[in-house]
Amino acid sequence: MQWTLVIPLKPLARAKSRLSDTAADGVRPGLALAFAQDTVVAALACRAVADVAVVTDDVLAGRELAALGARIVPDAPRSGLNAALRHGADAVREIHPRAAVAALNADLPALRPLELSRVLDTAAEFPRAFLADAAALGTTLLAAAPGRELSPAFGTGSRARHRASGAAELGLAGVDSVRQDVDTGEDLRAALALGVGRHTAAVSAGLLIPGS
Repeated sequence: MQWTLVIPLKPLARAKSRLSDTAADGVRPGLALAFAQDTVVAALACRAVADVAVVTDDVLAGRELAALGARIVPDAPRSGLNAALRHGADAVREIHPRAAVAALNADLPALRPLELSRVLDTAAEFPRAFLADAAALGTTLLAAAPGRELSPAFGTGSRARHRASGAAELGLAGVDSVRQDVDTGEDLRAALALGVGRHTAAVSAGLLIPGS
């Protein structure tokens, strides 16, 4: 099964506020963009991915991610993460009504194409499925088979909400790069230990990472 990934990205100026202990106000927008760039590069290199649609109103991010091969969908609802994901999935299926769609976080700088393929191949066995994040509280990927609504419930405690919604939880081992999103300095340290993409590596090179 070939998937279209929907990746939401808020305006860079408001992104990654919880990294304030690691990156100054002037650095965080560039770091958020780098995370998204490395996520998109890895996603497009994944054999199970046919297309990547990034939902964003940020002009710089839109330009840079489009240059990498992503399709940019304006965030018309402007009503938060889940509204953006529903809008992105609808936009994809307006063009390809039978598309298999998966929501993917934009902050997976260590993402590995082979690990993402394993997750998506396993998700294809279910009508809806999700992968919990490294903290085992949130969600980094939510997949919906053709003909199924995505029904995203991202945000604090989304693992429990997605499970309660009937989505199958994917209990895969060895897919740490798909689980490791980055919200805090500790998360960034964990991602760097896994090995991040070149954009994140370049921006984070001069940062003092907590615990490193």
